[in-house]
Amino acid sequence: MSDAFSGDGAASPETIIALAREVAEVSAQRTGAISDITRRTKILALNAKIEAARAGIHGTGFGVVAAEVQSISSEIDEAAARMRDEIVGSAHRLHRLGQDLIGSMRGQRLADLALNMIDIIDRNLYERSCDVRWWATDSAVVQALEAPSAQTVNHVSQRLGVILKSYTVYLDIWVADASGRIIANGRPGGYRVQGLSVVDEPWFRDAMATRNGGEFAVADVNSSANLGGKPVATYATAIRAGGADNGKPLGVLGIFFDWEPQAGTVVNGVRLTEEERQNSRTKCLIVDSNFRVLAASDRQYLKMGRFALKTGGKDMGYYQMEDGAMVAYAQTPGYETYKGLGWYGMIVQTPLTSSISV
Repeated sequence: MSDAFSGDGAASPETIIALAREVAEVSAQRTGAISDITRRTKILALNAKIEAARAGIHGTGFGVVAAEVQSISSEIDEAAARMRDEIVGSAHRLHRLGQDLIGSMRGQRLADLALNMIDIIDRNLYERSCDVRWWATDSAVVQALEAPSAQTVNHVSQRLGVILKSYTVYLDIWVADASGRIIANGRPGGYRVQGLSVVDEPWFRDAMATRNGGEFAVADVNSSANLGGKPVATYATAIRAGGADNGKPLGVLGIFFDWEPQAGTVVNGVRLTEEERQNSRTKCLIVDSNFRVLAASDRQYLKMGRFALKTGGKDMGYYQMEDGAMVAYAQTPGYETYKGLGWYGMIVQTPLTSSISV
C-alpha cells in the first residue's frame, strides 16, 4: 500500500479518496485469497470424508476430523466475507467523506474566484464612474453647452477625441444638451450620432436628475445600435454650469465602455489550475441581477441568454447541479463609492469522475 501522507504528516482530500480506494481493493484481494483457500480446504475435507466412508469402521476417526475441517473452513469463509463487507463498507464511507470534503473545498475555492472576478469588474467600473464625473467638468465640455457654437462644438469633439486615444476602453463619448440632443462626440468619423436625441434613454434622464457633480447614472450592459451594435456599459452624469459641483445641469456627458473585450479579459484571466482547465471543464461568467449572461469564457453561455442561478438569497456560495456540475457564485460587493448593480461572478465546473468499484 502506498504512502498516503505528505512529508508534514497531512493528507489531502484527494489522498483520502485514493487511500479509500486502495483499502477497498486490497481488502477484496486478500479476502478473495482467503475464500480461495477455504474453497480448496472444503474440497479436500469432502474427499477425506468420502475416503473415510469407504474405509468403514477404520476410517471413523478420520471422518470426524474431516467434518471438523469442513466446518472450520465454512466459518473462516463466513468470517472473511463479513470482514470484506465491513472493510469495503468503511472504505466507501471514507470515500464519500473525502468526496464531500473535496466538494466543500472546491466549492469554496470557486466561490472565492468568483468573488475575485466580480471584484475586478467592480474596480474597473468604479474607474469609469470616476472618469465620467471628472470629464464632465472639463472646460471644453462645459463651454460647448454654456456658449454653443460651431467653434466650441468642434473644440469639444477634438478634446473628446484626445481622451479616447488615451482611454482605449471606450467606444465613444457623447455630449448632449438639456433637451437630449447630441451636439458632439469623440469619434464623429466612426459614429455619426450628432443631432440624434437620447432624451428617452434612462441614463440621460437619470444623469439630468443627479443632485450634484458627485453623482452619476449607469445602465446595464446592452447593445447599442448607434455604436455598431456592440455591447456597452454606459456611464453618465450632468454637465453643470461653470463645471461647479452644485451648478445647474446644462446637459449630459455619456461615456460608453467597450464591454466585450474588457470583460472577456476578466473571465478568461481567472487563475485556474491545470486540472481545472482540463478539457475546458471550468467556465467563468458574469451575470446581471436578473442572471442575464453578460460575459462568459465559453460563448455558448452567451447564446444561452440567462443562467438559472440558485443563490438561495445568499451573496456568495456554491451548489451542485443534477448533472454533477459545481456552480459557485459571488455577488458584487461594490467598490469605494461604486455600489455595483447586483451583478454576480459565476463559475461552472463539471466533475472529474472518481469512484470505488469492488
